[in-house]
Amino acid sequence: NIETRDMPTTAGSLALAANAPGRDAPLVARLRDAGALILGKTNLSEWANIRSSQSISGWSAVGGQTRNPYDPARTPCGSSSGSAVAVAIGLAPVAIGTETDGSITCTASVNGVVGFKPTVGLVSRTHVVPISHSQDTAGPIATTVEDAAIVLSVIAGSDPADPATAEADARKVDYRAALDANSLRGARIGVMRFLSPSYSAETRAEFERALAALRAAGAEVVEIEQAPTDLRAIGGWELTVLLTELKHGLNAYLASTDPAQVKTRTLADVIAFNAAEPRETVLFGQDLFEKAQATRSLGDPAYVEARARSLRAAGPDGIDRMMAEHRVVALIAPTTSRAWTNDPKDEDEMQGSASRLAAVAGYPHLSVPMGFDRGMPVGLSFIGGKWDDARILSLGYAYEQVTKERRAPPLP
Repeated sequence: NIETRDMPTTAGSLALAANAPGRDAPLVARLRDAGALILGKTNLSEWANIRSSQSISGWSAVGGQTRNPYDPARTPCGSSSGSAVAVAIGLAPVAIGTETDGSITCTASVNGVVGFKPTVGLVSRTHVVPISHSQDTAGPIATTVEDAAIVLSVIAGSDPADPATAEADARKVDYRAALDANSLRGARIGVMRFLSPSYSAETRAEFERALAALRAAGAEVVEIEQAPTDLRAIGGWELTVLLTELKHGLNAYLASTDPAQVKTRTLADVIAFNAAEPRETVLFGQDLFEKAQATRSLGDPAYVEARARSLRAAGPDGIDRMMAEHRVVALIAPTTSRAWTNDPKDEDEMQGSASRLAAVAGYPHLSVPMGFDRGMPVGLSFIGGKWDDARILSLGYAYEQVTKERRAPPLP
């Protein structure tokens, strides 16, 4: 879903199968200018998991089903499924994913790699197929925090075409140079215990081992038992925001494509295309697209109120309040539990997620390999305040150096 001048940008949809505008997204141009070789594109959850409430992570009509390399019957999570799997199996040293809520961090966690969602506005979103201008960001996926930091140093920066990045040039640093293997020493780290009941018992046990490693590295672990805000209410507001912004953003993106290549010029056109194309709806429908189409403008009072409430609840009254009241420099929790199965009909489902507060607030979120849950990798999440990207990467790097938990998937 990130444009490159030499390959189609399909978002996994047959409606965009011929979408090859011959331009690089600014983040791609930055990578090429720094000497990176763009090897290819990877599969993703179609339309970044926003088409249907029943979507299957890692599946798209263009690419089929992405498989988890530790167990092909289990999910690679999504939506940046192929990005994480490609890195996990060594097809590339690093990849770029995009996240609106969990799409970098969850995929990194269940595929045993490092994933970093930067502060929204640090990396340009121009020529990236959108969901939400409030929450979308691209970020690196790698086998080490150092490699992720190297890539972030390249792709971060202001873009006149993306107003959210106005502060990026002033805020960015050399993220690799900022890594400090001793950064946990004396650091107060907040444990989001209020998330614990949602994780599997095995992941909770791995988390306790991670806490012991943090203490051994000199960190002061601070327990946060109560959620600072109503997480369920945030989820409701978030959905209103995402669906409203999806309609506005996708219509604008489609209008920027070549009409000779892309016949679907609006979200309504895409909905009609899917309804007439059996290959698109063979596994699930498009209820979220239909709900997005029914939304009104960005001036709709319901949308404006939902965005204001969700942003305040997740940011100032959420992450910021926890960090201030408990005097901590970062928050931690398991990223998620083991990968669930690809079968939508069984009862093996996702257990726990640390992504929502950071996603809605637009704050940095890093997932680093933490251990294994029934043989499947799980990650440890480090979350900080706005523009705390360098510190979060450094804390994750210090944890990684102490634990070295990553184990590559078995060879086929």
